[in-house]
Amino acid sequence: MKQILHIISSASGQASVSVPLGNAIIEKIRQTYPGSIVKERNLLEKPLPHLEEAHVASFFTPPEYRTPENLEAIIHSDEVVQEIKEADILVIGAPMYNFGIHSTLKTWIDHLIRVGLTFKYDDQGNQTGLIEGKKVYLALVSGAVYSEGPMRPADYVEPYLKTILSFIGLSDITSIRVEGLAIPGVKETAFQKAIESICIN
Repeated sequence: MKQILHIISSASGQASVSVPLGNAIIEKIRQTYPGSIVKERNLLEKPLPHLEEAHVASFFTPPEYRTPENLEAIIHSDEVVQEIKEADILVIGAPMYNFGIHSTLKTWIDHLIRVGLTFKYDDQGNQTGLIEGKKVYLALVSGAVYSEGPMRPADYVEPYLKTILSFIGLSDITSIRVEGLAIPGVKETAFQKAIESICIN
């Protein structure tokens, strides 16, 4: 049995492709690990606040010195970090918007990346991620084909997510792509091709 955290960042509502892709990945996980429990965080239905001065101040204030204002400002970040710590497997839906991730997903990341809590530096300046032992599946969706070909250099979704997640120790990452949804002759089979590529490991 596994604890699965499903992060949703699609702005397409019922027309979303990344949500059913994420659900398909979760179904395959549940087939492999019967009885697994899923927790869902929909960043569009319940968006996190963008980082402001109050949030940053609370991050860098030692716990014993936090004021009531600091404690209120840090609530969202603490919730995000705790969800990650409790999960065994993360399924992150990341449709592409203008070559990058949706702003709600970036905000989620901003609340997750915290020095001393999800990563640290030693006295020599070496960085270490503090969130380890978890599997990540990225449910990537795009109108063009970015896994190969001329558009590959314009993909700022997968490389960014792999870099930032690995920074905090989440380096076991598998990407599942539905791509070419705006391309005739490709879009018709894109979703099924992605489903068939799902391999749980």
